[in-house]
Amino acid sequence: MIKAGDQARRRQPRVVVFSTPTCPHCRSAKRYLKQKGIRYTEVDVSRDERAARDMARISGQQSVPVITIGGRPVVGFDRAKIDRLLGLN
Repeated sequence: MIKAGDQARRRQPRVVVFSTPTCPHCRSAKRYLKQKGIRYTEVDVSRDERAARDMARISGQQSVPVITIGGRPVVGFDRAKIDRLLGLN
């Protein structure tokens, strides 16, 4: 038998968190995703210049966090938009 949470995780869109180690909003966003059971890939833009350029191209922003959910950018820790894009209540 498949639990509803397990089924939702399998269909979860790809989530990428562009962040830096010193960013408090980044830490809050990652903590929130973990609490919701959302898998994500973390990209430290302070160590990866190419990723920083990609983040700026995707979001039009140089500030972090930028979270992409299924390729759609969320600038900052916008809980409502994250929930909407992930189909969370």
